[in-house]
Amino acid sequence: MTALGVRIVQKVSSTRAFARAAPHVVPALDRAVHRLTGGKVLLSAQLLPGVILTSTGARSGLARRTPLACMPEEGGSWLLIGSNFGRPGHPAWTHNLLTHPEAEISFRGEDIPVTAHLLRGSEREAAWKAALAFWPPYATYQERVEREIRLFRLVPR
Repeated sequence: MTALGVRIVQKVSSTRAFARAAPHVVPALDRAVHRLTGGKVLLSAQLLPGVILTSTGARSGLARRTPLACMPEEGGSWLLIGSNFGRPGHPAWTHNLLTHPEAEISFRGEDIPVTAHLLRGSEREAAWKAALAFWPPYATYQERVEREIRLFRLVPR
């Protein structure tokens, strides 16, 4: 995608209309494309890198599969941003990781067991700065909500 195309998508993804529609449309499309391609393609990953997170439900104890944008980090870890598209509540997958930090991701067709670490303090500040440089609409999402957006670092086990 061209730089202009990316800027247009960033503007659109910062709108309240996108925040209302995207949580219902994007994950469903991602799950379908991921399944059809044997785990090799995520539709949303055409813009941002993505993973399918398999976590354990905080209340149910059942496996929960969630397509998410991610920020791969040097050294083989991934940053997950619990923006929930700038909607008020924390996304369910963040509750799951707080309760059960042992999880698995599917990244570029490879299943990888990981441990999730909620970032706090200066570690969170540095990761947030990197996330904003990576995808500027996260700033709009944070302005829209009163909660602090949760950031998790996933480290391979």
